[in-house]
Amino acid sequence: MSVTPPAERIWWNKPIERVELVWTALAFLWGIAMFATMIAWHITGKQNLSNEAYRVTPDNFLQRAEAFAEKYKVGEEGDTGVPVVRPPAGADIYMLARLWEWWPVLELEKGQSYRLHLSSIDWSHGFSLLPVNINIQVQPGYEHVLTITPDQAGKFGVVCNEFCGIGHHQMTGRINVVERKAQ
Repeated sequence: MSVTPPAERIWWNKPIERVELVWTALAFLWGIAMFATMIAWHITGKQNLSNEAYRVTPDNFLQRAEAFAEKYKVGEEGDTGVPVVRPPAGADIYMLARLWEWWPVLELEKGQSYRLHLSSIDWSHGFSLLPVNINIQVQPGYEHVLTITPDQAGKFGVVCNEFCGIGHHQMTGRINVVERKAQ
């Protein structure tokens, strides 16, 4: 770095040092390699969700989620009154975000595939399924559809990982995965 400008102001006509060319070439090749790795990892990595997104009005999504919960309701969660729903394998299932809950509680069967529909009816929320690493930002006006196949039984927590207001820390939900015995 120079305090005074160079005597010759036409710096782009100067030859480039060999070491500088080598480092520039290495940086370019490294960038190409990382770009190719991102593409390959997206195709082969299991961390990427293949999901669909559609425009939807919050009222329309709320009606479909409520109809789904009413149709497949098998009980209620503790004293909260949140419905527990047990849809058949392969069904379209709905979970909606609203201040400050994920609704309803889903009870799914291990090894079966479902199409999970997610949307928010009020603010931007984050869908984070724990301990599985599934994270999606859920916006009002958009419906995300993912195909999920639970591969282990247990209780999985759903938390909001996008700050949504004063009750954000209480915004949780649950997906229960059960193992059905052959009859």
